Amino acid sequence: MAQLAAGVAVVTVRDDRDDLGVTVSAIMSVSLDPPMVLVSLASRGYLAEVLLRQDRWAASLLSSGQAAIASRFAMAGRPSARLLVASLPHHRGAESDALIVEGGVAALEAETVQVVPAGDHTLFIARVLGVPYVSGGQPLVRLRGRYRPMA
Repeated sequence: MAQLAAGVAVVTVRDDRDDLGVTVSAIMSVSLDPPMVLVSLASRGYLAEVLLRQDRWAASLLSSGQAAIASRFAMAGRPSARLLVASLPHHRGAESDALIVEGGVAALEAETVQVVPAGDHTLFIARVLGVPYVSGGQPLVRLRGRYRPMA
């Protein structure tokens, strides 16, 4: 599957105690009417555990110049998402209260409506609550294990 190019996003959620986030390349549109998306997370990951308790979350679809942000949210043992975005333009989503990274190609806020176990991952199918921004920038993609800007 490393041969398949995929867009890169940061998924964030505000838990009762903290802000959490992780880099994903498994996010996709599921439905236009109503607007729905799917994100796939490792079932053993803490973010998946939190999303089983917190229905509302955000996804910042990263642009070609944001590979460093993707790396921050992908590193093992990463600190709070609040610390990871402290030096970056960001805001809290009106619908999810989750952190949204600015400067990407788009951002969305969602509410999980269905959870599907799938092997060692969990699929979170969600209704889109809002789209805080869409830009005309170039997306960041992951291909063959590396982040790559679109040419």
